Amino acid sequence: MLTSLTDLCFSPIQVTETKSLPKSMNETNHSRVTEFVLLGLSSSRELQPFLFLIFSLFYLAILLGNFLIILTVTSDSRLHNPMYFLLANLSFIDVYVCVASFATPKMIADFLVERKTISFDACLAQIFFVHLFTGSEMVLLVSMAYDRCVAVCKPLHYMMIMSCRVCVVLVLISWSVGFIHTTSQLAFTVNLPFCGPNKVDSFFCDLPLVTKLACTDTDVVSLLIVADSGFLSLSSFLLLVVSYTARSTLTAHITVVTLFFGPCIFIYVWPFSSYSVDKVLAVFYTIFTPILNPVIYTLRNKEVKAAMSKLKSRYLKPGQVSVVVRNALS
Repeated sequence: MLTSLTDLCFSPIQVTETKSLPKSMNETNHSRVTEFVLLGLSSSRELQPFLFLIFSLFYLAILLGNFLIILTVTSDSRLHNPMYFLLANLSFIDVYVCVASFATPKMIADFLVERKTISFDACLAQIFFVHLFTGSEMVLLVSMAYDRCVAVCKPLHYMMIMSCRVCVVLVLISWSVGFIHTTSQLAFTVNLPFCGPNKVDSFFCDLPLVTKLACTDTDVVSLLIVADSGFLSLSSFLLLVVSYTARSTLTAHITVVTLFFGPCIFIYVWPFSSYSVDKVLAVFYTIFTPILNPVIYTLRNKEVKAAMSKLKSRYLKPGQVSVVVRNALS
């Protein structure tokens, strides 16, 4: 009996070994991507200064051209009509596509740094603003086409149909559609788990590229994104083409519409596009279209040219310029 108790007391205690989870699994369960790395337009260091100069000039042209349109329309009473009211709103959207979305300014700033990063929250903000303004612009372009159709088909009833109230409603509808569109797109992304890859092969947080970095199957999410963006862009484009082709004098407008909608449709609808092609096409609706809109829609218009000449003579008289310069130097 004593022997058995002795054996029991001094027998080796068997310890059950608990296997810990691999370090990588623990990190994956508790880590979250806090920033994304943007690969930019080009990886060539030699091209960076050249691209910085070119896109800085483009950015300056966008701001000056669209701000000039807004100032001209608001300051000249002869341009206070539905067509120019919608054009001024288009210029307002084009300015904010470049400013509020952070896409263009950040792309220009990233040409000067080697490591191009963006925080997770700023990435979501880019997605929100890009889809808000592009969605609003699509609907606003349709409203502008409707305005021209009414002017051509119902000239005697034009001012009655396109009243101030109708114009305000059209603008509010465009912003509402843009907001609904971007919130639905963001809803697909904000709850995705991002715990691994963080390199985005573009110069901004493009939604299809960001969703592919999630640590889960994104086939359904990608399908919903394509359905949402594809339906809005394709339906708006078809409405514009039908309305503009019925008026052969508006071929220049069709060119701008094609440059704006073509890349959007290709990126979000065409299933076989490559990332390198997508980021080049994204330049069209973030850079080139905001530049072309003032040229095509207003600067070729005689009324706008006359209003700009009047604006120039009012604020840029030689005597006034010298006074302003003298006051600035004193």
